[in-house]
Amino acid sequence: MQKSFAMAALLAASCAAQAAGSDADLAAIRAQIAEMKQSYEQRIAALENKLAEAESKTAQPAQAPVVAAAPPAQASASAFNPEVSLILQGKFRQMKDIPNRGITGFFPAGIEGANKRGFSADETELVLAANIDPYWRGQAIIAMADGQAEVEEAWFQSLAIGHGVGLKAGRFRSGIGYINEQHPHARDFADAPLMYQAMFGDSYAQDGVQLKWLAPTPLFVEFGAEVGRGANFPGTERNRNGANGSALYVHVGDDLGISNSWRVGMSWLKTKAGERSADFTDLAGVTAQGAFSGDSTTWLADFVWKWAPNGNPKYQNFKFQSEYFSREEKGALNCRSDDAASLCNVAVDSSYRTRQSGWYAQGVYQFTPEWRAGLRYEQLDSGTRDFGLNAANLAVDAYKPKKATAMIDYSWSEFSRVRLQFAQDKSMQGITDNQLTMQYIMSLGAHGAHKF
Repeated sequence: MQKSFAMAALLAASCAAQAAGSDADLAAIRAQIAEMKQSYEQRIAALENKLAEAESKTAQPAQAPVVAAAPPAQASASAFNPEVSLILQGKFRQMKDIPNRGITGFFPAGIEGANKRGFSADETELVLAANIDPYWRGQAIIAMADGQAEVEEAWFQSLAIGHGVGLKAGRFRSGIGYINEQHPHARDFADAPLMYQAMFGDSYAQDGVQLKWLAPTPLFVEFGAEVGRGANFPGTERNRNGANGSALYVHVGDDLGISNSWRVGMSWLKTKAGERSADFTDLAGVTAQGAFSGDSTTWLADFVWKWAPNGNPKYQNFKFQSEYFSREEKGALNCRSDDAASLCNVAVDSSYRTRQSGWYAQGVYQFTPEWRAGLRYEQLDSGTRDFGLNAANLAVDAYKPKKATAMIDYSWSEFSRVRLQFAQDKSMQGITDNQLTMQYIMSLGAHGAHKF
C-alpha cells in the first residue's frame, strides 16, 4: 500500500513538472511574438513617416526648407546619366543592277541606297534618352552613314499631364499606320514594305507637335493629332508660317483570352508640296523633269493580331499584320527638259491629279526562343493619273507593282540578330529581280522595349 502511494506521488510530481515546463515555454513563445510584433510595428511606422515626408516634398517642390540646408556638394559627372544605346546594322545584298531604281507608276520618293549591292553598312543609330525631370522625358537619335550624320529624331514628351493625355514636340516619327514609328532595326524584314517606300521613301517624320489621348475604357482606344512642318515626302520644304502637314489617327485594341491580342487603326495625313521634282518619260521616250505643286492626302488602315501560348511570347509566338493605303494628289505639274528632242523642251504647265493605292500582308512565327521565320506579300496599284494638258507630252504608266519575300532570322539575345531574306521583286515594269539579303543588327547599351 505504501509502495502504491509512493508511485502515485511520483507520477503526480512528474506531470506537474511537465505542465510547469510547458507553461514556461508557452510564455516564452508569447513573449517573443509580442516582441517581434512590436518591432515590426515600429519599423512600419518609421517607413510610413518617411513616405509622408517624401510625398510632402514632392507635392511642394517650391517650398523653402524650415532649417537652412548646408551648401550642396558639387554634382558628380554621373549626376546626369542618360540611357545610351548604339545600333549597328549592315547587310550583304545580291540583286540586279538597275539604274534609277524606283516603283513604276509612282512619283519617286527618293529611296536612298535602293540600288546598293554587295557588302554595305546601313545607318548606325546613336540613341540618347532620359527623364528631364518628373514632368518631361527627352530622346535624340543621331543617324550616321558614309561620313554623314543627321538628327533623325529629337523630341521631348510629357510625363505628368494625366487624364490619359500625352504631348510630344520636336522631330519625331508620325504615329500614323502601324510600322511608321518603327525604326529599321525593329522591323521583321530587311526592308520597308513597298507601300511605305511609295508613300514616304521609308517612313514619315516631321518637326512639329503631337497630342495623344488614351481613353479611360476597358478597351484600348487611342486618339492622336499632329501638326508640323511637313517637309518630308510627299510634302516639300516650304519657308512659310504655319503648319505644312497635319495628321489624325485612332487605334483600337484588346485581348482575346490570355493568348491572343489585336489592334486596328485608321489614319489620315495631309501635306503640301511646292515644286516637288521627279523624272518622267515623255511620249518621245525622252526623260523630262516634272515639278508638282499641290495637296497630297493619304488614308491608311492597319490591322495587327498577335498570339502567344498563355500570353508568354518568350518561347513561341506568331504575329500577323497588314496595312492598306489610298492617296490622292491634286495640283499643278510643270513639264520641262533641256533635251531638244523632248516634247517638254518648252515648259508646259497644266493640272495634275492622281489616285493610287496599295497594301501588304505578312506573318512572322517564332518557333523557338532564337529562331523566327516570316512571309510577306505586297501589291500596289498605280491607279489613275490625269496630266491635264501634259497628257499630250507625258506617258502614263498603268502598272501594279508586286513583291513576295521570305525571311528567317536567328537571335542570340534581344540585342543581337542575323537575318537571311529572299525576295522576288516585280516593282518595276518588265523586270523580275530576285534579291538575296543577309543582314545583321547589333544593339549596344540600354534599349527599351518596342511598342505593340
